[in-house]
Amino acid sequence: MGRIGVIGCLLVLVLALVVFGGYYVSVRNNLVALDQAVQSQWAQVENVYQRRFDLIPNLVRTVQGAANFEKSTLQAVVEARARVGQVQAPSGPPGAAASVPNSPQQFQQFEQAQAGLSGALSRLLVVVERYPDLKSNQSFLELQSELEGTENRIAVERKRFNEVAQQYNTAILRFPANIVAKMSGFTKKPYFQGAAGSAQAPEVNFSFPK
Repeated sequence: MGRIGVIGCLLVLVLALVVFGGYYVSVRNNLVALDQAVQSQWAQVENVYQRRFDLIPNLVRTVQGAANFEKSTLQAVVEARARVGQVQAPSGPPGAAASVPNSPQQFQQFEQAQAGLSGALSRLLVVVERYPDLKSNQSFLELQSELEGTENRIAVERKRFNEVAQQYNTAILRFPANIVAKMSGFTKKPYFQGAAGSAQAPEVNFSFPK
């Protein structure tokens, strides 16, 4: 092969590397943007769950004021909240941004703890029906409204998280972008599942059935 042929091959090789490098950077930047969208939406999910978490001490104090209120039901809420607190404990450095749990197991633990708290709250609110004094308590009525709004927001933010996670997961599976995803360490994000009883927000209707 002559000198011109060698130079030609080198030029073709350089051009191929430039094209591949440009494609790689473009795809990787797109995946980074999608990943950040998932992380941002996860922060929104955590925010609304945190709001519910913060409302519970006031709920417990208000309910404790009712004479002969069922202690076991109240204790179940306190314990379920404690489990949520353990799962939510930050694993990164102080001030670190929220991030989606690293493994499906961690994500499942988070979801199960939140579902357990939802169930405990639901049972407590059913028991409240037996206590007319609580149902006319202004503090309790305000908590009812806040809980209802928070539960609705949780459902909305979970749905939005699943939507952005689906966009991201689809992007990292498509060929040939999946090659870039593997090379860059992008992995699949888990989804919130509609497990039995967890798809519905806890009932917060405090009126007696007609």
